[in-house]
Amino acid sequence: MKNIIITGTSRGIGFELALQFANEGHQVLAISRKTPKELIEHSNITCLSVDLSDEKGLHQVTDFLSQAWKKVDIVIHNAGSLVLKPFSQLTQSDFEKVYQVNVFAVANLTRVCLPFMQKGGHVVTISSMGGIQGSMKFSGLAAYSSSKGAVITLSELLAEEYKEQGISFNVLALGAVQTEMLQEAFPGYQAPLSAKEMADYIYDFSLNGNKYFNGKVLQVSSSTP
Repeated sequence: MKNIIITGTSRGIGFELALQFANEGHQVLAISRKTPKELIEHSNITCLSVDLSDEKGLHQVTDFLSQAWKKVDIVIHNAGSLVLKPFSQLTQSDFEKVYQVNVFAVANLTRVCLPFMQKGGHVVTISSMGGIQGSMKFSGLAAYSSSKGAVITLSELLAEEYKEQGISFNVLALGAVQTEMLQEAFPGYQAPLSAKEMADYIYDFSLNGNKYFNGKVLQVSSSTP
């Protein structure tokens, strides 16, 4: 059984992932600003309501890992923030809000987890098809899509930097999944996959994908968007 950290567990894919890992007997640290009752009450889940872009929040994670787990096997960066606005209306504050969650929190959590990871550890970052170079882009998502491109490059770099330690870094660039965030970006659009169906895929990839991939970006999409 493994120790698994998942961010963005208040809803959607992250929520489904936390339950799936916990129901299979793994220990889960669920990190999100809101903590659903189902996760709080699960014996295999510890919930932390923290802001990972803030040093105080990072200290809470470090304290928990030092005192309770001592070891981290898998980190899944699933939390995401989206602002839908024409570029001409986007402010620096809008960009900062999105990048705090989608980029800085990813870098921060990875940094505090690495001392607790060993050979065979796997860091999975959930990105978006919108962050893939050459993919179709959509108006109004300048902050979101550019941030998702940033974490792709970050993951590729970390895979190189930590390959001697045997820690793998991979990215799943997701297409459309029926989540609240998708509805914010594409109101009325019906995605081909549910959050539970995508969670099933990520669950297996997180446990086994590092046997086959490191420093790679897998495009997980059956549709456009």
